[in-house]
Amino acid sequence: MFIDRAQAGQALVKKLIQELIDHPPLETVVLAIPRGSVVVGNQIAKALQQPLDIIVSKKIVAPNQKELAIGAVGQTQGSLYFNNKIIDDLKISKDYLDQEIELKQAEISRREILYRAGKSEITLNGKRVILVDDGAATGATMISAAREVWNRQPEQVIIAIPVCSKQTLAILETEVDIVIVLETPDDFYAVGQFYQSFEQVEDEQVIKILKN
Repeated sequence: MFIDRAQAGQALVKKLIQELIDHPPLETVVLAIPRGSVVVGNQIAKALQQPLDIIVSKKIVAPNQKELAIGAVGQTQGSLYFNNKIIDDLKISKDYLDQEIELKQAEISRREILYRAGKSEITLNGKRVILVDDGAATGATMISAAREVWNRQPEQVIIAIPVCSKQTLAILETEVDIVIVLETPDDFYAVGQFYQSFEQVEDEQVIKILKN
């Protein structure tokens, strides 16, 4: 159980530093998936004295089932991730999926402009990228974000998350070089159950953190 996202980020830093001791030094960027994970990522970026940026990935949900993630997408088609089993089981049409992708990518573009407030995104080419979220249940947005990161030609991609379901961890390990996770509990229903305080992070807070 974590106190809040800031404390979870501080705990992640300790494990990250241990992991990176035996790795060659690389120029590093910390990328957070807004909104809540920006608080986690900020703690990591400050401790490592590395820049913080965002990468926006959005869940795609089943028709009339807003809580059921069937995939996720980032800015580019190369980021696309689908849970094909669920899509086949629910007989979700290609037209629905195409429409959702278009809507989500429009929202991603809007949010990236909003959060960066005029700042340019940080180039990832040849760098070590530490991709951060406050937890992973299905892992859909993290998988999509990781694929988006690889599209930008980094040297190494590390996922750092405080808590993750065991099933999702196995999937994430196939997407990146290293996954660093602090807790993989057996009973996993939602990320928020592992935080004493899990208040919603507002857009204004994200913008403020990224300005500093």
